[in-house]
Order: sequence, then C-alpha cells, then structure tokens
Amino acid sequence: MGEGLGGTVVYRIHFTLEDLARTRVAEPPPLLELSAALRTLRERGHPVRFGAWRHAVRDALDPRARMVLELVPPGGWAPTFLTSSAHGSAQELLERVRATPRAVVRADLAHVAEWQPLPRWAHRLPDDAALLGRLCDALEHVHAVLLAPYWAHVTAVAGTDRGLRTRQAIGGGMDRMLASLHPRRIRWNPPVLEIAMLSGLDGDLHLGGRGLLLVPSVFGAAAPAVDIDAEPQPVLRYPTGTEQSPGPLPGAAAPPGSVPGRARSPLASLLGRTRAAVLSAIAENPGCSTKELAALLGIAPPSASEHATTLREARLIDTVRDRNTVLHSPTALGITLLGH
Repeated sequence: MGEGLGGTVVYRIHFTLEDLARTRVAEPPPLLELSAALRTLRERGHPVRFGAWRHAVRDALDPRARMVLELVPPGGWAPTFLTSSAHGSAQELLERVRATPRAVVRADLAHVAEWQPLPRWAHRLPDDAALLGRLCDALEHVHAVLLAPYWAHVTAVAGTDRGLRTRQAIGGGMDRMLASLHPRRIRWNPPVLEIAMLSGLDGDLHLGGRGLLLVPSVFGAAAPAVDIDAEPQPVLRYPTGTEQSPGPLPGAAAPPGSVPGRARSPLASLLGRTRAAVLSAIAENPGCSTKELAALLGIAPPSASEHATTLREARLIDTVRDRNTVLHSPTALGITLLGH
C-alpha cells in the first residue's frame, strides 16, 4: 500500500519522458462532467457554489432520473458506457450511449459488480432493449436538467483553467504544471503523480508512452478522478483552480441570462467605452495577464487592473493567479453580453 500527501493512501501514475511529451489539457467531456454533477448533487460540500443549483435541479428532475442515480452512485464505481470520457457534442455522445453494443454493457456492469452491488433491474440491461432505452431516456433527461443549462459556464471556467495550465507549462515546464494541478490532493513526485482519491483507491498506472489527458472540472470540485481505461490515453479529471472561492453557479437561482442582483451596479458601468473594450479584449484573448491586457488596449496596467476587478465583480470575467501573474478569461455571461 502506497502512502503520500501527508500519509494519505494514494493512486500513483508513472510517467516517462514520452508520457510527459504527450500529456495535454482538454475541454471537459460532457458525460464525464455529467457524472461529476450527479455525484455533486447528492453531496453537501461547497454549499455556496452548488446550494442553489442543487435546489433548482432537484425540483426539476422527474422519476425517470432514479435509474441513472442508482447506476451512478455518490461514491464508488459507475458503468463506463454512461460516464465516458469521450469528446464530442452532448447529443452525439448520448446517441452513442444508445448504440452501445450489448457486450460492452454487459462487461461494464460486470466490472462494477466486482466492487459493489448493482440494482436488481440493471442485470437485465444487456438483454432488454426496452429497458436500456428507458435508461437512455433517463440519461438525456438528467443531462438536460443538471448540465445543459450550465454548459456555457462550465466551458468558460474550464477555458480559463486551461489557459492557466498552458502558461504554467510554458513558463516552468511540465514539472510546474503537474505540481500545481490541485496541491491538496495531487502531488508531483517525479516521475510519479500521486493522487489522493476520495475512494481511497491504491494502485499504480504506468502510462507506457500514451501520456495523460488532463481535464479541468467545475462539478468535480471535491476531488480528482481517474479513468484508466479511456482511449487513446487515460484521463485525470481535476477540480478547476481559481484565485478565490467561486460564487453560486450562474443560472441556478435565476433564469438563464439574468444578471445577479449584486452585479447590477458594475454592469451599468460597462456602458463606458473603455470597460467594454477591456471585456472585448479579454474575450478575444482568454488567459491574458493584466500587463498584456494593458498593452492590448494602450492603457496603464493599474487602469487595466481596475477595470478587470469591476468586470470580475460583475461575473463577466474569471481571474486566476499563477504565482505573481493574474490571468483573465471571459465567463459565459460576459460572452453572452458581447454577443459572441
């Protein structure tokens, strides 16, 4: 049994030089992020960020959701065909779930059953097309309620995080990027990445030249997760990094596109030409630093910083800190306001 991160049992991912060269950061896969949302729904952590969202989606879910909730439990294992780390549009991936070969369904369920009991009805899935169809209907319903209305926010936050990781890799190499992913639960102990899993999973994964796909997650805020069977390379989902504690999930307590009450005053200031130009520049150059922003607009860095602060308070941009550099990217609300 391996220990690290202050004595916590860890899962270890072993890198070679070839693995480091092939490791990259990608956008969140829709079904993988949906599985994180399903688990976050039944947790109590991060009440400021997810409290209103939990309340809203619980009221919107209908009885069909029970099938998905039983197969994707708050902890433990879930069938891979429902929680795939494949990329593509949500509709494409949901259709792909419907077309999953029965042999794959059977194998995925058998793997889960090795670790935890399955719902009784789940044993019939590989041989009951109608039952599998109802499960797929339930998955589409859950996606429409839990994730689809918030997807623009998820991709905007993940884009900010990806910009941060790119800068870390450029400025300090892969060592710096891997060491900064999530210091509380992920430690880079070259050439091994040690991950403290909520499940207490202990083991070793040798990448063997495939590299690792890093995926920032908004809903996976509690802890990282690993998909060792993903193709063409294993996937590590990690919580997005932010400079400060995030506020409530946009849209959870108000109709999509509405502006939070406390943001009305800063938003009114956006009618000024310079601040509008700052927002536009950030949208066109996500991940830009305050110094770069000032250079783009031909204004003094203190002025750029002041405008960025107002935009952040209005939830039109997100800001992350990479050591002594502050990086800015647009939020979904900011992009919507610009009409992009």
